[in-house]
Amino acid sequence: MAAAVLEPASKEDWEQPLLSGDGDERSKDVMETLQHYKSRWRSIRIMYLTMFFSSVGFSIVIMSIWPYLQQIDKTADPSFLGWIIASYSIGQMIASPFFGTWSNCRPRREPLVVSTGISIAANFLYAYVHLPPSHNKYYMLAARALVGFGAGNVAVVRSYIAGATSLTERTNAMANTSAFQAVGFILGPVFQTLFSLIGEKGISWKTIYLQLNMYTAPVLFGSLLGIINIVLIIAVFREHHIDDMGRPQNSINTESEENNEVVQDNQRYIDHVAVVSTNFLFFVILFIFAVFETIATPLTMDMYAWTRKKAVFINGLILGAVGIESVVVFLSVKELSKRIGERAILYGGLVFILVGFFVLLPWGNQLPNIQWADIRNNSTPRRIFGETFAFLWMSQIEFSSNNTAEATGCPSIQTWCSYTPVIYLGQYITSDILIGLGYPACNVMSYTLYSKILGPTPQGIYMGWLTACGSGARILGPVFVSQLYSSLGPRWAFGSICGIVVLSLLLLEVVYKRLIAFSIRYESLQEQIS
Repeated sequence: MAAAVLEPASKEDWEQPLLSGDGDERSKDVMETLQHYKSRWRSIRIMYLTMFFSSVGFSIVIMSIWPYLQQIDKTADPSFLGWIIASYSIGQMIASPFFGTWSNCRPRREPLVVSTGISIAANFLYAYVHLPPSHNKYYMLAARALVGFGAGNVAVVRSYIAGATSLTERTNAMANTSAFQAVGFILGPVFQTLFSLIGEKGISWKTIYLQLNMYTAPVLFGSLLGIINIVLIIAVFREHHIDDMGRPQNSINTESEENNEVVQDNQRYIDHVAVVSTNFLFFVILFIFAVFETIATPLTMDMYAWTRKKAVFINGLILGAVGIESVVVFLSVKELSKRIGERAILYGGLVFILVGFFVLLPWGNQLPNIQWADIRNNSTPRRIFGETFAFLWMSQIEFSSNNTAEATGCPSIQTWCSYTPVIYLGQYITSDILIGLGYPACNVMSYTLYSKILGPTPQGIYMGWLTACGSGARILGPVFVSQLYSSLGPRWAFGSICGIVVLSLLLLEVVYKRLIAFSIRYESLQEQIS
């Protein structure tokens, strides 16, 4: 539609429709005016920024949580760090259906402003967790959970974009949304690195009891982004709703009997089998990626005898490269979907993921270097769980004060190290590339297909459940892989993932023909009735 838009020849042309009907009674249902079109896309771009700011707010502190936690509360251990990082996803999982339901009943500006305000308040709480005389780690836990709760507005963002775009625009818009989200995750740690120049001591503002240092400056910057976001939502954002053909509709959120009748009528035609199947596929996709990012550091430390510092540094570079690769994929699938369709891209993405984890299966005769350290002089390896970057603290082996060197290699306490072949570095890099291709394609296509299946129905609550599924996957994925990997090794861990992906592909085969746009299904059912 965008290519067909021409600049108006005069001021009066602003109110002329871009496209009109065919001359009959339906000609009253014009597509939209140029003014409406520009306002609609301004609002969609505000949603892009909202997604970007939310992602930055999460990732900008993730690398500094552990040293900050150690500084404010000496009783905190790595296992509690896992709960702090997981609390973000728990908060988001709880909040997503709540904000999604709210957006169905009221103007979306309300849940957007409130959720962003909660995130701002949570960031300020995080900056002041050093003040209480005790239990500081629990205040940090509450702060991160509230940041996650505020991030539940992701459901509102995606439901708005689904309702404000036509079928032909939606894939592009969903891909752009995911690209902004990915860029936010990439740039967050970059901002954190810049703020580290302030140092641990930083500057103290005694009047308001604020310590501005490398730990608090990032969250205060996140609060500033949140304030900017609220100003943009209030000043620029306007709610628009169009149908699948691009014709402007009255806001679906208005409480009127007519709209309620339309909503109930549309609900009858939604394919709930397709809805549930897409939720399950999205859960699996997020679950698999959470496993991938969680296992990276412990796997490379065990297989290649890397030190913690080396493993964190190299895997950080790899994840950054995968993030850039994801952005390229997000932008590429917009054009590719026009040629082969969203369902085919989703299927292909899952195949890439399957091959990526299959490549990781150990083979050959070479065994990893075994860490024959005196276990009695070492603390038991402490497994923690969480989501993005929580893996940085997994599989740590801390030596007693009598030792100064860091032991490297596959710990002898993991019995599988003595008989499981090493995973070659080439296998690991190849797997990273393949998963970096498959995951973003599956992510975008899941959201796109889901929104098209729902059609003109208010999508807030549905998007809330989809987001909650993703949050649950990011909680359970690391727990699953940490237990299976430490007990049985990579062969069972990655073999199980391959099995899960195969089952997902089989499910996709079964429901493939049902993953169609609401308008297509509606027309088909009407033809059958007539």
